[in-house]
Amino acid sequence: MTAIIEELLAGEKRATGSADLMLQTAEWGAAAFARFDRAAVEAIARSAAEAGFAEAGPLAEAAVQETGFGVAAHKKIKNELTTRALFEVYRSADYCSPRILPQVKMVELPRPAGVVFALTPSTNPVCTTFYKILLALFTRNAVILSPHPMAKACSVRAAKLMAAAAEAAGAPAGIIQVIEAPNLPLIDHIMKSPRVGVILATGGTPMVRAAYSSGNPAIGVGPGNAPALVDESAELDEAAKRIVASKSFDNSILCTNESVVVAVESIADPLLQSLKAAGAYLAKPEETAALRDLLFGKGSFNIEILGKTAGEIGSRIGLRLPANAKIILTEIDRVGIDEPLSKEKLCPVLGFLRVPHVQAGITQARALIRLSGAGHSAAIHSRAAANILAYGAAVKALRVVVNAPCSQGAAGYGTHLAPAFTIGTGFFGSSAIGENVGPQHLVNWTRIAYSDEPAELFGEFGGLDPWTGPPVALGRDAPISLGRLQEGADQAPASAFATAPRASSPMTTLMPSDEIAMMREEIRRIVLAELRATLRG
Repeated sequence: MTAIIEELLAGEKRATGSADLMLQTAEWGAAAFARFDRAAVEAIARSAAEAGFAEAGPLAEAAVQETGFGVAAHKKIKNELTTRALFEVYRSADYCSPRILPQVKMVELPRPAGVVFALTPSTNPVCTTFYKILLALFTRNAVILSPHPMAKACSVRAAKLMAAAAEAAGAPAGIIQVIEAPNLPLIDHIMKSPRVGVILATGGTPMVRAAYSSGNPAIGVGPGNAPALVDESAELDEAAKRIVASKSFDNSILCTNESVVVAVESIADPLLQSLKAAGAYLAKPEETAALRDLLFGKGSFNIEILGKTAGEIGSRIGLRLPANAKIILTEIDRVGIDEPLSKEKLCPVLGFLRVPHVQAGITQARALIRLSGAGHSAAIHSRAAANILAYGAAVKALRVVVNAPCSQGAAGYGTHLAPAFTIGTGFFGSSAIGENVGPQHLVNWTRIAYSDEPAELFGEFGGLDPWTGPPVALGRDAPISLGRLQEGADQAPASAFATAPRASSPMTTLMPSDEIAMMREEIRRIVLAELRATLRG
């Protein structure tokens, strides 16, 4: 019997066995973490961020080696931005403490989601892993990460690195976990589990749609297809440098990258010259036709080209690019389903479309986003406030980057947008979130609201701690439960977190050995109960 249990624990006999254990561990860890105060949370998040920052370079190289996508030097930048830089952005925010608002006679209590299920892509594996872990830590959530199979080794390494650092700083065991051998049954089981509080989905459209149809709350993103309008008032040399820098950044695998430059005719030729000087190669008509076939000849984007260099792409069609070529420009004469080069291209191939005037440019930009990328991103290079405003009001994009690289700017780097690797597309893109996703999206607030009658006096809440006393019980016998779990789980032992320390306590937050033993015994008991039920069936 012991051998059978051990196999079940390893997930070898039942595909979802390991998932159930991860979920249970995450739920218990989240229950303890939800009682930590802001100072403890900041220390834990700082430790994880610094650990990730220290390995930003090696993990960037590991990601490129494993996936074959992108540029290691650029991935290192992204890894640094999603560790120390991201920590600095949110270190002053407080998602842990009650807010006492006497002027409106209200108290607001932060309520973490509980267990966050985070899916990460192959294109930006390590930085997205770092980013989602820090969002969870800032909000006292547990997180289970599911890496893309093409990037599982570097993603697992990144997640374990942060998990070790977080636990060393006092985080409860199990609040950062990663699926080391992702497979569809396992992922589907976790996605649909009532123990999951929210799903953070970053990846392809089918995966995001699966997250939304799971029955659990989900925050997902859609594809991009950013137009970049350049009008007569633009500083052409600066615009060209920014466009080329953006389109070549990490070989254009950020979904915020420019897809088509829409240039007003009067400045189109000078702009082309500036783009060439900045490192763009202008493809001849026959080369454009060959690139069209290479990228979209099979009906959809050729993933063999994803994240490759301009030189590698050119070699596929027998084109030897100049040594300084960073991107390939392909002139097109229309936008639509019959022109594949007007679709999203996660590689350094950039469309170029001439328009007679600004209004026509706005119309074509709207068409590009209608084709793909609704709610995502757009860019404009202009000094005319009226044109910028008209463009922002017309295109169905929720991020319009002005005079900056769109890849970085829409993701919150080089602009004052929130730094993010999950870009909400809002109602336009069938998402509930329209902004760059941050920690505020992983916490809800209970609002204790008094009567507004003047005679009803507001209570004295200063100095009170809402989380003193025994922790909330879990499972079917509990009056309330963590995350979305209402029924179906056996109750956790009452003593398992009875001594979960607050940050003000000098005690270590790692569980004592007797409590670890109790947790293991409880896990074994649950597995045995499930095994008996299976045998009876």
